[in-house]
Amino acid sequence: MLIIRIKHMKKVVVLFALAGLALTTSCGKKEVEQTEEVIETQVEETEEVIDESVEELDEAVEEAVDSVEQTVEEVTEEING
Repeated sequence: MLIIRIKHMKKVVVLFALAGLALTTSCGKKEVEQTEEVIETQVEETEEVIDESVEELDEAVEEAVDSVEQTVEEVTEEING
């Protein structure tokens, strides 16, 4: 009778261990997928910020070039009279 109970207990322990491993595996996979989604989102947001910064920089450079051209024209007109 005692031998039968020990065998059943071993089976129960093995079943709990397998269930625990299955849950750990399924939950772990979910975390990896969530991490991948977070990384993808961060990459997209970073690309957007970079694009916006480049556009703003282009606008600032164009404004600076226009300002310099205008100043050069004014100085040239003053010199040429």
